[in-house]
Amino acid sequence: MNIKKISFLALGLSLLLIGCSEPPKPVAKKEPEKPAEPVSGQSALFKMYQKARASFSTDAQVLKLNSIHLADVPAAVGKAGAWQATFASASLGKTQTYTFSVVEQEGNLHKGLFGLGGETWSGHLGVNTAFDIRAVSIDSDAAYKTADEKAADYDKQHPGLPISFQLEKIDQFTMPVWRVIWGESVGTSSFSIYVDASQGHFLEKMH
Repeated sequence: MNIKKISFLALGLSLLLIGCSEPPKPVAKKEPEKPAEPVSGQSALFKMYQKARASFSTDAQVLKLNSIHLADVPAAVGKAGAWQATFASASLGKTQTYTFSVVEQEGNLHKGLFGLGGETWSGHLGVNTAFDIRAVSIDSDAAYKTADEKAADYDKQHPGLPISFQLEKIDQFTMPVWRVIWGESVGTSSFSIYVDASQGHFLEKMH
C-alpha cells in the first residue's frame, strides 16, 4: 500500500471519529401551553355573528347572548370562558344558536365555535326581539363597571357571587341592554342590573 492510500485512509478514519465524537444536539423544549383566558361578550358575539352571517343567513340579527361559567377558566371582571348566542333571520323565519368557548368541555360545549341548531321564529321569542349587532357599542366588562357602581350594598351583603351576563332587547326598553346578574342565571338570582348596551348608562335594578 502506497503512502497516498494510507494518508487517505487515515484522513477518512479521522473524519469518521470526529463525526462520531460530536455531542448530540439538544432537543428544543416545547413551550408549556398557556392557560385559557376568558373573553368579553362583545368579542365572542362578533365571532359567532360572523359565523351566522356566513353559514346561517346574511340578514342574521342578534336575539340573545348569555355568558357561561366554566370552572377550568379563571374568572375575570366582565368576561367568561364561554358564551352562547342566538340569531334570528326574518327572511328564513328561523333562529340559529351558537356557542363560543375557550376550552373543550363535556357535552355540547366545544373549543371555538359550535352550532347548536335552531327553530322557527315569527318575530318574537318570549319577550325578546332581534336587533342589529351595530347597536351594541358597550362591552360586557364596561357594563359590569357601570352596574357594580349601583350594587355596592348588595355586594357587601352577598360577597363572592359569580357574575353572569345577558344581552337582549326586550319590550321594557327601546334599545338593547346588558343584564348584569349576581348569580349563575336570572332564574337563580335575586338581584340584577340593566345597562344600556348602546351608551353604557345605568337603567334599572331588578330585585
